[in-house]
Parts: sequence; C-alpha cells; structure tokens
Amino acid sequence: MADDNTTHFGYETVQSEEKAQRVRQVFDSVATRYDLMNDLMSMGVHRLWKRFAIEMAGIKRGQHILDLASGTGDLASRFAGITGPEGLVVMTDINNAMLEQGRMRMADEGLIGNVVYTQVNAEAIPFPDNSFDCVTIAFGLRNVTDKQQALNEMQRVIKPGGRVMVLEFSHPNGDPLKAIYDLYSFKILPLMGRLVAKDEESYRYLAESIRMHPNQETLKQMMEQAGLERCDYHNMTGGIVAIHRGFKL
Repeated sequence: MADDNTTHFGYETVQSEEKAQRVRQVFDSVATRYDLMNDLMSMGVHRLWKRFAIEMAGIKRGQHILDLASGTGDLASRFAGITGPEGLVVMTDINNAMLEQGRMRMADEGLIGNVVYTQVNAEAIPFPDNSFDCVTIAFGLRNVTDKQQALNEMQRVIKPGGRVMVLEFSHPNGDPLKAIYDLYSFKILPLMGRLVAKDEESYRYLAESIRMHPNQETLKQMMEQAGLERCDYHNMTGGIVAIHRGFKL
C-alpha cells in the first residue's frame, strides 16, 4: 500500500515525485501511434464514449473550456467547433510529445483560431479561480499522481454554474464481464502494444493503471470532497468506462 510519499505506477509502488516522469515516458513512447492504438484497443468504441461525453459536457457557443490531458485532441477539436470563434478552448497535456501531436492535428483540421496549447500538470493548474465554464479530462485522471488535488484544482478554476467532467476507464459490472475484460487487458492488450506500438510494457501499465483507479462510487465521493455538487456518473459498456460530472453552484 502506498504511503504519503509513494504512489502507484500500475501495480508498482514508486516515489510520488517519480510517477509523473514515468507516465511521461510512457506517452513519449506511444504518442505517434496513440490514435491508431485507441481505435484498435476499443474496436472504435472509444469514439462513441467520447461523443456521449461531449454531449454531457453541455458546451455552449462562446464558452471558455479547459481540456486537461488532451492527448491528440479528440475532445478539444469538437469543443473548438461548438464554442465558435468567440469561445476559447485551452488544450493541455503534461506530456509535450502528446501535445505536439494534438497541435499538428488541430492545424490539419484548421482549428487554430480559438484553441491555445499549454503544458499543464492537472495538480497545479496555472489559471485563476473561476476562469472556465467547463473543465474536462478524458482518460487522463488515472495517470495523475494526486487525483484528489487535481479534482480540487478543477473545482477551483471553474466558474459558478460551471461543471467538471471526467471520462475514464472504470470497474465493469458483474464477474463474467470482469473475467473477459481481465483476459483482454492482460493478454491481448500487451500483445497489441508489442505488435503495433512496439511497446508492450506501456500497454501493460495501461491495464494495471485502470485496475488501480478508484471505482465509480469512490470517484464520485472524491469529486464531492473537492467541493463539487450534484455529482453523478453514467456507466458505458457495462462499466468499463464511466463519465462523472460535478457542478460548482
């Protein structure tokens, strides 16, 4: 069990200050094949998860959005289209290689007018209180060292009336689904990582990090502890993925 100075990197216990560097190395390794692997790993279903998350984010024209752990920008690109030229999308990632992939994608799609890019650690968001209408993080919270601190920061920077939305792998419902999911995660996923991304260990870490992430009820309680209200969650694909929302009233 991790103490105050240690945390989990997958199933491994490491010093807290070491985790961010280890996570950065993982995503440096997979950045150029990240989108391809997402499609292969989920058989394309990740696009449906993200589409539902975008609907639940409730973004409106002219709003200011902070997208943490943006990766290659699946959510940020959609938000940029919704907010329009009078809006603003701040696309961030702790990993510069991932952020650069997202920047190139945005340029290719012509989404440059209302999107800005900055390298951000979710535990120390460099923006004033009450800056954003919505803060989102998709498939990134499990990689954060201090998840509670990150949620505290998200609550701090949203405006009254704003919302925080977390899209993340979670805990499947029922033993039969869990058994199938475990087989896929620990046997097939690392094999795909080795064959496609040339990096088996990074995808083994992915599977382990999902298992170490708080379950649906625990994450809901953590959001409430951060000061968010009306918190809820919605399971998708039998709880393999969940969307959590909380509001600042």
